[in-house]
Amino acid sequence: MTKRKQDIVDTARAWLGTPYVHQASVRGAGADCLGLLRGAWREVIGHEPEAVPVYSMDWSEPQGEERMWAAARRYLIEKPAAAMVAGDVLLFRMRDSGVAKHLGIVSSIGEVPRFIHAYSGHGVVENALSDPWRRRVVACFEFPLEGR
Repeated sequence: MTKRKQDIVDTARAWLGTPYVHQASVRGAGADCLGLLRGAWREVIGHEPEAVPVYSMDWSEPQGEERMWAAARRYLIEKPAAAMVAGDVLLFRMRDSGVAKHLGIVSSIGEVPRFIHAYSGHGVVENALSDPWRRRVVACFEFPLEGR
């Protein structure tokens, strides 16, 4: 694993135990899944590339717009999910008919890959990328080599 990928995993693990707070991005105080990714970006890369607009819990579902996917494509590098490695970002579709609106950071690969994410009711946790989670993955990204 490259140093940058290890830094991303180490940073995400430092957020473990942070309570779930919608729209927050403060390690130890509160974060949602996007907040965790934003925090990891700030700690590993630097300033966030754009201001995040206010968003609701349904995250563009009424409009059917893939806003999170579009934003990920603007700042991260898309790659096949089969090529995921620790330090990559996974985008999940939580319901078959819903938009992709959940993010996690791959923390380890192997027989049972693991990922770190902020999950409502649980906070920032590390889970196995079990089959139910794996089936929800719609995209995989890596952080850019340099800040954008």
